[in-house]
Amino acid sequence: MSRRRRGGRNISGWLILDKPRGATSTDMVNLVKATTRARKVGHGGTLDPLATGVLPIALGEATKTVPYIMEAPKHYRFTLRFGEARDTDDAEGRVIATSDLRPSDEDIRAALAAFTGTIQQRPPAFAAVKVEGRRAYELARAGEPPTLAPRPVRIDRFVLLERPDPDHARFEVVCGKGAYVRALARDLGERLGCLAHVAELRRLAVGPFTLAQAISPDALRQLVEEDTLPQALLPVAAALAGIPAFVATEPQAVRLRSGRSIRVSPALLPEDAKDGDTLRVLRGGQLVALARLEDAVLSPVRVFHGP
Repeated sequence: MSRRRRGGRNISGWLILDKPRGATSTDMVNLVKATTRARKVGHGGTLDPLATGVLPIALGEATKTVPYIMEAPKHYRFTLRFGEARDTDDAEGRVIATSDLRPSDEDIRAALAAFTGTIQQRPPAFAAVKVEGRRAYELARAGEPPTLAPRPVRIDRFVLLERPDPDHARFEVVCGKGAYVRALARDLGERLGCLAHVAELRRLAVGPFTLAQAISPDALRQLVEEDTLPQALLPVAAALAGIPAFVATEPQAVRLRSGRSIRVSPALLPEDAKDGDTLRVLRGGQLVALARLEDAVLSPVRVFHGP
């Protein structure tokens, strides 16, 4: 599965966890480090402690592809609680305002149009964004919640699924990088005049990674105990499925892995490849590099030495 090196085991691949409620993303990274003794571990997109679901964990060479997963769309299902605004914009926070008003389903659906497409969104005060070198949530916890400026985010899908009772509604959201579901809930409640916060949140997918591939922390421990962890690891290249591929020869692969550029025949490039594109370079089904194309020359941006 791997070979041991000082500081940990040399394990490469993507591990998709089903994060339980209450744990932080850092908790999960630390769990994977301690359980697998992997030398290098990172995650592909923070989940709030209240949230559950898909948390991609990168091991070894996969950490080089984390930026591509961070840019990928995220798919959520969440329950919104009407009538209460909370300082964290979710059920973990303190109630700061209440309302007796409850919207109809028709009012909700009519309001959703304003939250689809590229919108301006103000991050929650309890967010990981930095303000003058400090995390916003650190300032908020210290009693100095920052006023964060709105910024553009992309919301591809925001639909009402069901209404269990007047106080709650369930939604599905597909959004781009930097979008906060908690902010969507807060702003929708404000637009409807009834206030709202997120009561439950589950992430169903991050880019190509879905719940169908996810395992629980207990399952991870069992896999490691049984020495069957490779059964749950996805290839490093799984994070790059949307990037056009170029198949290199062995000499080309060696050259790229040494940090040097290669000249290629335009006839062998993907049909839709154009100057300025980044291509994933493969050899024998293994990922060799991410390389930038310019004038039929591929220059390595990231090189890989594992599966």
